Amino acid sequence: MYPSTLETIWEAYCIKLQGFLRSRVSDDAEAEDLLQEVFIRVHHHLCCLPQPEKMDSWIYQIARNLVIDYYRRRRDTFELPDDLPAESELTEEDPREALLLSLKEVIHELPEPYRQALLLTEYQGLSQVEMADQLGLSVSGAKSRVQRARDRLRDMILACCHVELDRRGRVMDYYAHCCCCNPDS
Repeated sequence: MYPSTLETIWEAYCIKLQGFLRSRVSDDAEAEDLLQEVFIRVHHHLCCLPQPEKMDSWIYQIARNLVIDYYRRRRDTFELPDDLPAESELTEEDPREALLLSLKEVIHELPEPYRQALLLTEYQGLSQVEMADQLGLSVSGAKSRVQRARDRLRDMILACCHVELDRRGRVMDYYAHCCCCNPDS
């Protein structure tokens, strides 16, 4: 029999969930906040659990989703402006701007479905669900397409460019190995 009150759920899952969250989030305070949020969501939705025998998977799915949301909130994002500066306007010290120019060129080299997926989600701000609706895809198909586009873009950039990132994933240094990222070369 599975627990039905929040107190018994806490007793049954607290320690396991705490370990689960701490293995995925390096900051202990953040992991503790996520643990509290898991139980808040459990409390709010306990009445809606369709099958009590699936309590384990339901609670861990809540925890996984909160971890994903946590990293999405922390992600440093920047948009490509429509009017990117010409290379002559860039300063030598700004590797991020130089990478932006190369990124624009590489994105245009992606096959159409992948280019479209990246432009719609990353640059026009559509969610993957909205993209799926707009393109007539299943949500899982849309998610797959976006992930494949990101993977291809990363592989293309790393095949021809040197990119150094800091521990938080921010660009510290960049230079092209070949002329494919630099159309003026």
